[in-house]
Amino acid sequence: MNRDAYGRRLVSESEACDLLYADPAKDLSRLEISDPIKHNDAVKKNYSELSPINALSSITLEPTAWHHLNQTNWWMPNGYGDMDIAKHILDSCEGEAELQRCGMELMEYQERDLLPLLRYLKYLVDTLRSNGVVWGVGRGSSVASFVLYKLGVHRINSLHYDLDFKEFMR
Repeated sequence: MNRDAYGRRLVSESEACDLLYADPAKDLSRLEISDPIKHNDAVKKNYSELSPINALSSITLEPTAWHHLNQTNWWMPNGYGDMDIAKHILDSCEGEAELQRCGMELMEYQERDLLPLLRYLKYLVDTLRSNGVVWGVGRGSSVASFVLYKLGVHRINSLHYDLDFKEFMR
């Protein structure tokens, strides 16, 4: 799969044809290719019922700036985007050890401008729970984060197992 500098999937003419061969009813209107003119002209010329393919939209920002801009857009309901996530997590702590650990981790998250990510994870976990979706116990270095444990992202108590949070934030 080819991607451009912005992470968008680039579909070649050949791949679009393969999709149609596999499923003639396939809706290609959501595909983006660099030059859809041939396809769209053929659709018009042959009075085909196929959907036109969109041209790859141009982006005027440099990739780094574009990615940074998109990382500030978290699509979640009101109440989560402006939530004081640090207070929510600290209020869920039981005892001084948990408060200390969460405080230290929250400072690291804040330094890296990741509090919006924690808000989104809170929304995601709440949505999964309310819809009865089961997710994994936890995996990788993320289980070293006690904050993620308190949010319910995973079920591994890193304080109990004395896991070093710095392993996660490398």
